Amino acid sequence: MKRVAVLKLGGELLEGDQRMIAIGKAIKSAARKMRLIVVHGGGREIDAALAQVGIPKRQVDGLRVTDAETLHIVVSVLAGTINTKFVAAINAAGGKAIGLTGADAGVAPVEKAAPHKATSGETVDLGMVGTPLKSASPDVVETLCKAGYVPVIACIGASKNGKLFNVNADTLAGSLAARLKAKRLVIAGATPGVLDKRQQTIPKLNKERIEKLVKSGTANAGMVAKLAACQAALKGGAKSVAIVDGRAPRRLVKALAGEKTPATTKITD
Repeated sequence: MKRVAVLKLGGELLEGDQRMIAIGKAIKSAARKMRLIVVHGGGREIDAALAQVGIPKRQVDGLRVTDAETLHIVVSVLAGTINTKFVAAINAAGGKAIGLTGADAGVAPVEKAAPHKATSGETVDLGMVGTPLKSASPDVVETLCKAGYVPVIACIGASKNGKLFNVNADTLAGSLAARLKAKRLVIAGATPGVLDKRQQTIPKLNKERIEKLVKSGTANAGMVAKLAACQAALKGGAKSVAIVDGRAPRRLVKALAGEKTPATTKITD
């Protein structure tokens, strides 16, 4: 049986048609050897759409504080524009992608996130932000993978009563990796893994070193959310977790296969 891998792509990696096509080719290649699930963000495009209509952006430790107006934009950009274009790019490259959101058939049932204790010490109500339920079984994702498709998931979740919530893409990817007991979780962004104070890639991080990075402020806001998602995935049953530089698509294929790659930080218990 093919192993299961979850790939999270930061929205910055999907900006522009050429980038989408290049990533699409990499996904097609990787999916030949594994059951691949892709989760994507879209922070910059959301920021631009919010600015266009005059809605201020607010984030805490990489988590977007989301009111009703912001949620409307988030859903439109992620589930509408980015997901549809990205699925088309993968399929144009010869892949077999199907676009989903967490609201589809139990992909990401959520509950409202508890107030967030920020690294600054402040406690913040994130608004319409959801936390994935640990007990949910992503049957539709497994069914699609077994049939040879690549589920491409926009990070929107739904509560039991049908209310939509914004879900951090790293959090959703980590949750899926745990629920699927994935062989590998790869979180890809536009930085060369996790960086130290000298801006050098840290090749390996455990729980103690992660805590030191966060407390010292070396891990920036967006990285704090990534590290938390990685730890949750490992705790939930994912076998291997890494944060990689996704700007070189071939590197994604190698990272998903478990091969040693530069600009990569491996996360351990």
